Amino acid sequence: MGFADFFRKKSSGNVAKDRLKLVLVSDRAGCSPEIMEQIKNDIITVISKYVEIDLDGLDIKITQEPDGNHGTVPALFANIPIKEMKTKKQ
Repeated sequence: MGFADFFRKKSSGNVAKDRLKLVLVSDRAGCSPEIMEQIKNDIITVISKYVEIDLDGLDIKITQEPDGNHGTVPALFANIPIKEMKTKKQ
């Protein structure tokens, strides 16, 4: 399954759900949905160079975590299921 196939096979309900998640995450991070989408795509692109990932199980979000000084800082959490490691081409 190629990267482009991931986006073509989604139902409209799943697309709407993903967009809503993206809007909520970007709101928490204080950046635009377009930037959040680019961050997500960049993470997928880089990791896909080394491993085959399960795009259906992919979950990337930004939350606020305590910083130890009675404040909070944004934290990026990525749950990226790995199907298999890619072998080096010689």
